[in-house]
Amino acid sequence: MLKNSERIVITGIGLTAPNGNSLPEFRDNLLNKRAKIENISLRYIGEVHAGVCRYDVLKYQNKRDVRTGTRAGSISIFCANEAFGDAGLKISDENRSRTGVFIGITEHGNVETENEIFNISQFKYDVKFWNHYHNPRTVANNPAGEVTVNMGITGPHYCLGAACAAGNAGIIQGVQQLLLGEVDIAIAGGVSESIHTFGIFAGFKSQGALAWHKDPNKASRPFDKDRTGIVVSEGGCLYVLERLSDAKKRGAKIYAEISGYAMNSDGTHFVLPNPERQAECMQKAIRSAGLQPEDIDLVNTHATGTKAGDIQECEALRKVFGGGAKFPYINNTKGFIGHAMGAAGTLELAGNIPSFTDGLLHPCMNVDSLDPECELPNLLLDTFDTGGRIGSILNNSFGMLGINSVLIVKRFADS
Repeated sequence: MLKNSERIVITGIGLTAPNGNSLPEFRDNLLNKRAKIENISLRYIGEVHAGVCRYDVLKYQNKRDVRTGTRAGSISIFCANEAFGDAGLKISDENRSRTGVFIGITEHGNVETENEIFNISQFKYDVKFWNHYHNPRTVANNPAGEVTVNMGITGPHYCLGAACAAGNAGIIQGVQQLLLGEVDIAIAGGVSESIHTFGIFAGFKSQGALAWHKDPNKASRPFDKDRTGIVVSEGGCLYVLERLSDAKKRGAKIYAEISGYAMNSDGTHFVLPNPERQAECMQKAIRSAGLQPEDIDLVNTHATGTKAGDIQECEALRKVFGGGAKFPYINNTKGFIGHAMGAAGTLELAGNIPSFTDGLLHPCMNVDSLDPECELPNLLLDTFDTGGRIGSILNNSFGMLGINSVLIVKRFADS
């Protein structure tokens, strides 16, 4: 169990995903197998598949703020305000200095820098046309900082660069800050603006890892033997985390409890995953939750739709769960929305949290012909009704340079 007498709970969720701008909408599309990927035209590359978020950018910002800020900041502001409202909270003189913002990101500043270089190229590279807001837009703490400016939060804020493990890392940081007593409320999770930079698409394309399909909604195919690679997506999901004692004191609704987590490093390769280290990370998280492998009911996999990544994660899962009497249910979210990079882990977790209440598990998407090397017991290819028997979820998120993060949440019980 977490090494503190305090328990940490989720009391608010705010998100935007390619297939939904609220948890109920997102969840409904997952349960009913509705993917949402489209084609966009990208400078220097042309037509590519992408997961695009279409939320109301002016719900919490004015046009000037949107123009001078960043896409990652805008996504963060939307998700943070939605989560705070969902938790039944308002920023006040009593809580503004005791609220922290901890946001995981894959990268930041690429979009603005690429666009600004392209812009001045149209003016013979005259730097007088360089954006006056370049520096605050590209500093690494920007998305979290934009949230604090927008909401009037005066507690700590920063971003955690953890590649595609970043969403879980943001939550873990929020948990740790609450356990240390540094904050009373943590806004934590992950965001990504990745579809607005051609560099990521070009990088994956040069590696032969950029997905393509005549039907965009069938392009993201984790575990399918006909997969062709990654669909890049944008998105965000931020949680309000509180100590249980504080949440109970104000009568907050509680979605779930954070029961364990772990992070580690492969230490072996820039890109290729290491199943031994992934397995170790899962095992460490299970121990931190005071659980045994057979206590895990559902695993949301990181699998991105690349052959090596999918197969290596399946190998790690067999190593962790293959020796027991019970293998957990296995699902995946990227077939629906693509790979939302820094937001992936938190969006994927959010889509599964309602299973504590309704007992339903969403399936994987686009697994028409299962790769034999990815065959696992209880891999969900259709929505499954457990009859309310879900008590714990393990959420995998792994990233480049071998960073691994695993988060475990459990059904909240007031005991």
